[in-house]
Amino acid sequence: MDDQQRKAWLESRQRRKAVDSNSLARDLISGSRQALGQAITWVESSNPQDRQKALDLLGLTKLHQGNAIRIGITGVPGVGKSTFIEAFGLYLLEKGKRVAVLAVDPSSTKNKGSILGDKTRMNQLSIAENVFIRPSPSGGTLGGLARSTNESILLCEAAGYDVVLVETVGVGQSETMVKQSVDFFLLLMLSGAGDELQGIKRGIMELADLLVVTKADGDNIKAAKRAAAEYKNAMHLFPANDNQWIPTTATCSALDKTGLDDVWQQIVSFVNTTTINGWFEKNRRDQQIFWLERMVQTEILERFRSYDHFNELLEIAEKSIQNQEENAFVLAQKIVNEIFETYVNKHGTN
Repeated sequence: MDDQQRKAWLESRQRRKAVDSNSLARDLISGSRQALGQAITWVESSNPQDRQKALDLLGLTKLHQGNAIRIGITGVPGVGKSTFIEAFGLYLLEKGKRVAVLAVDPSSTKNKGSILGDKTRMNQLSIAENVFIRPSPSGGTLGGLARSTNESILLCEAAGYDVVLVETVGVGQSETMVKQSVDFFLLLMLSGAGDELQGIKRGIMELADLLVVTKADGDNIKAAKRAAAEYKNAMHLFPANDNQWIPTTATCSALDKTGLDDVWQQIVSFVNTTTINGWFEKNRRDQQIFWLERMVQTEILERFRSYDHFNELLEIAEKSIQNQEENAFVLAQKIVNEIFETYVNKHGTN
């Protein structure tokens, strides 16, 4: 980078820093991808000032949120999630939809780093108009869902995207967190990997609104159809859903572009069914209550960590564990009791 390029980069960085929530909200609502990228950077930031800007922005764009279909996509590693999303995204573009993809990459448990390579695996989709792709690190969160993903979905809706696809890590952790952020849960599976029903945990299959066997092309078509039939039989054994939707299975090939229309029609049918019976809106309200409680818990913990006394108690507890003097459960209770007793003594019980 020469001096002129460096100067231009620094000026651009300063302009981004100077952007306020009001101006960014206007750009976001107008459909600017650059504004959406900046907005999501704010919600992903751990900087208190950025987080406050993000909260202001979410409030300013509230009337433009909630109009997209939110689809969670998960599956075992190697199932072809990114390949499917590219093919499905291009299919949706042909139907006149604006598509946002929030691809959550696994973070390293050692250094918290993430490859963030989903854009490189979606070559055609990433350069298409009316598409926004944002790879985000999972940060080690349960189910591979980044803490900021729920807020990012709302921002994508404010920017006018009709369909938001959330790709999760899919490493066998609980996918409950994914279910709490999307309307429709799509589970991708492989065929020909031994006993089909051992390929993924029952708990994840129970969450699925549609199970799709991928790579149903060439010599694998028969195996894919057989696997889909086996999964369908297995899903009939699960308890009935309270949304009156009966989960089913399908096959598709991202290579041959087959089965994509069937997948989309199942999603549209789900939305229509659950909208008519009232479950769709109820589910979204329940999700917001879930996130309210979770974010309160997160905020309380972060506030505690800002107090020296809390960190001192943690340090003492950690030494106690190292010296094998006490177990973690007892120590955790002691810390919480002392923190709340200190709060009560300071503020009273009223």
